[in-house]
Amino acid sequence: MSAVEQYARAHIVTDTADTAADEHRAVPVALRYDPDTDPRQVQVTLPGPHEWVLARELLEQGLRSPVTSGDIRVWPCGRVQAVMEFHSPQGVAVVQFESKTLVRFLRRTYMATATPVGR
Repeated sequence: MSAVEQYARAHIVTDTADTAADEHRAVPVALRYDPDTDPRQVQVTLPGPHEWVLARELLEQGLRSPVTSGDIRVWPCGRVQAVMEFHSPQGVAVVQFESKTLVRFLRRTYMATATPVGR
């Protein structure tokens, strides 16, 4: 099975003075899934770099309703956006995505783990 990597644009949402000016600027985010490493988890890499690992199921559930696991929260925001909130000793990062980007990524992860017919 091969790894799935997708790059997305997201918005960091915060009220701190350092980033308030950049709040409306899209930042690059890498979404990665490697079924050979762990078929239950995905990685989200934010600029910095800051890498977070979360359950693929958490991401999927968070597109429909608010969910929390440890230092990570995911919830839908309106009809077309989703939010991921990451807590660390350095602070909180709140990242807003277009839901369709995350849905596309999840579909690709499930296609990567699907067993071909005839095997």
